[in-house]
Amino acid sequence: MSISACEFIRYKRLGKSADPKDIKEFVQGYLDGNVADYQMSAWLMAVSFNGLSEDELLAYTEALISSGERFDLSDIPGFKVDKHSTGGVGDKVSLILAPLVASCGVAVPMVSGRGLGHTGGTLDKLASIPGFRTDLTVDEFKRYLSKIGVAMMGQSADLCPADGRIYALRDVTATVSSIPLIAASISSKKIAEGAEGLVLDVKVGSGAFMTDEQSAELLAREIISITNRFNVKTTSVLTDMNQPLGRAVGNAVEVREAIACLKGQGPDDLRKIVLELAARMLLLGGRSDAENTRADAIAALDSGRALDKFREMVRIQGGDPRIVDDSSLLSHATHDIPIVAESNGVVQSVDTYRIGMLAVDLGAGRRRKEDLIDPAVGFEIYKKIGDEVREGEALATVHANDESKGLEVAEELEDCFETGDGSPNVPPLIIKRLA
Repeated sequence: MSISACEFIRYKRLGKSADPKDIKEFVQGYLDGNVADYQMSAWLMAVSFNGLSEDELLAYTEALISSGERFDLSDIPGFKVDKHSTGGVGDKVSLILAPLVASCGVAVPMVSGRGLGHTGGTLDKLASIPGFRTDLTVDEFKRYLSKIGVAMMGQSADLCPADGRIYALRDVTATVSSIPLIAASISSKKIAEGAEGLVLDVKVGSGAFMTDEQSAELLAREIISITNRFNVKTTSVLTDMNQPLGRAVGNAVEVREAIACLKGQGPDDLRKIVLELAARMLLLGGRSDAENTRADAIAALDSGRALDKFREMVRIQGGDPRIVDDSSLLSHATHDIPIVAESNGVVQSVDTYRIGMLAVDLGAGRRRKEDLIDPAVGFEIYKKIGDEVREGEALATVHANDESKGLEVAEELEDCFETGDGSPNVPPLIIKRLA
């Protein structure tokens, strides 16, 4: 670097733009051990406050990509399309969407992450499937993708290793919600994995990193701009996260709900989001028009074709495909603690962020990057904004392995539901579509 790491951090703390070359060398220095965790953390915090210029953002993204290898998927026929969600509470969409789109003939290479902050991670959900492997080699990833049209893996040591380490650091340093850091992290993985198309699901609301529509749209446009510069065709949808998506929050509980959706039995809001994103992925994959792509997605769900592809994906990646027909093979918590309404009323609002953090407290997520996850624990949420509740009626159930912890969490979870007499403004599920 032309300047010391300390000076580099100071420049960003003062709001100055860095030389793109210095950004690349700082990131590489972190990988090499010449930049310490505390120095990278300080820079991440400075970026959170002061942002990155367009040149800095592109240089940082390029540094993340070039820290490892780029997958070459050119020998796999067809247009490869991935999806990414910015993270929410109860967001198990990828578990349904990837096999659904693959069952319609579009290849889906999906590199996913673990839980971040209060949001759940696709890898943690997949890890709750007995035997399921996400630590694939590049050759395995390509072989499975070629054979069945879908593969889901975590960041390998070869794919954006700098982002893998920084991602874990952000989770424990309160730098998760920075728009440029999120944009670079998402874009680098999608570019490096070899996807030719990308559909973004940017969450908006109390349970999202982007709590307002303006910030969410800014993030979406940042990612679209970056990925387009690297020849990845990208579209985006802004969707609501002012309440958990579906009913299940956790890991094994969300896998069970995903399977139910694949069987045509899932919650309406979950199915609607899945079909919206599937239609956009199929459009990128070369289908003719939005109406036909949606019809294709519905047919794949309702015929069981998507469920068969999910079963095939689980089997080929080492998991136990019997979970599809026997949910008892997934982890179950030892204590089910109901939460009931204390009075009549209508649900006015839901503190979704707090629900996510309570799931972390219960063991479904991490506070520190080395924390272990309990796949069995979580919640089932029965009431949504605008739903009428009666005194004594169930609002939710806490699934816990530690009864005393479960009771403590249940008491706090009850406070996440605000009920009253008025008719609340129910937020739309699909907020905006961006090209």
